[in-house]
Amino acid sequence: MADEDATRWDAKYRGRALPTPTPAPSVALQSVMSWIPSQGRFLDVAGGDGAQAVWLAGRGLEVTLCDVSAVALERASQAAASAEVSLTTLCVDLETAPLPEGPWSAVLCSNYLQPSLWPPVADALAPGGTAIWLHPTAINLTRHEKPSRRFLLQPGQARSTFEAAGLVVDFASEDWVAGRHLARVVGRKPHA
Repeated sequence: MADEDATRWDAKYRGRALPTPTPAPSVALQSVMSWIPSQGRFLDVAGGDGAQAVWLAGRGLEVTLCDVSAVALERASQAAASAEVSLTTLCVDLETAPLPEGPWSAVLCSNYLQPSLWPPVADALAPGGTAIWLHPTAINLTRHEKPSRRFLLQPGQARSTFEAAGLVVDFASEDWVAGRHLARVVGRKPHA
């Protein structure tokens, strides 16, 4: 499955235009901006060609972007070079490989559904570190055919996933954001 995923995503990224040299955060990421630290190690999980990661690196964060697509990561490296920011990239399939080693000040996961990822994220966060999950819910199907139901969160699932992983939920919302029905959850690792 890992090779199939990498091949499929590589093909998708080959067909896309390169990211802009001055990336901007998504509307969903902008909506949780107050929880993003101003410094520290930041992990962007399944961040594709780095639109969010390059923007975060431009804010002074030490960003690592991991994705299953080598093509996406090469494009992210090109975008970072164009923006004159430092970005570390790791080609990894998180369904079969461990999460990159922390401690992380913050971890972002946007548009990637793997609930089993959150306990390792909680473990890899520094005490007080922030976890952010931005993902469409099944309600999205009332307006859009894709992604299919198997790639969507059920109502309340994101929040309960964070709580089960031992993260303290600071913000949780499920509503329409930029035309998509999104779960937006921000949690933090408690101090010992």
